[in-house]
Amino acid sequence: MRDVILLEDEAVLREELSEFLTGSGYRVDAEASLEGFHRTYDPARHGIALVDLGLPDGDGLSLIRELRERGERLGIVVLTARGGARDRVTGLDIGADYYLSKTTDLDELAATLAALSRRLGDSPAALPADAWVLELGPRRLSPPGFAPIALSEQDLTVLHELMRSAGEIASRQQIVQALGEHYLSYDQRRLDTQIRRLRRKVSEATGLVLPINTARNAGYRFHAKTLIRR
Repeated sequence: MRDVILLEDEAVLREELSEFLTGSGYRVDAEASLEGFHRTYDPARHGIALVDLGLPDGDGLSLIRELRERGERLGIVVLTARGGARDRVTGLDIGADYYLSKTTDLDELAATLAALSRRLGDSPAALPADAWVLELGPRRLSPPGFAPIALSEQDLTVLHELMRSAGEIASRQQIVQALGEHYLSYDQRRLDTQIRRLRRKVSEATGLVLPINTARNAGYRFHAKTLIRR
């Protein structure tokens, strides 16, 4: 799971992209200016940068040029309103790996980031042997060392909420709202039944114990290494 640094000055779009990237399994740091980028960027941690060009304190192209001149191996995706052919060629010549318009569909953005991650060295072979892998598109869970298990839409939603905050408690309210239900009118026994079904499904398919702890009256916690893929 790569760390992504997002540079976008438009607040609403920055929030939407942050939520989308987090939901796609990336760890995201979002900044609105070149100054913020320089303050937050960590070459040892961030593997991909998603960069807007028109920024309040300068041009994203100058940032890309600077990063390449320093020899940074960071994967760079430009996401900008400047969609002309000349702008695209300039961005790629300076050092961007991909150049996308802000009208790009989010699925295309996700595919672009996945392709870039593969080029940078993220591959199934590089995964920790004990990682639990959740695939959002095919709706399946791959326990470590076992074949994928098909999931229902509800299974996927619950596991996604738990695995994207692995190591921390996902509250009951958080999970119920992700299921599209109203928390105050939702029968909490339905969630408990859902978790029991998931545990049984994994146990019957693999003999493994699904690594979910119950936090009484609070929620659930997924306590193993995870990877989420689109």
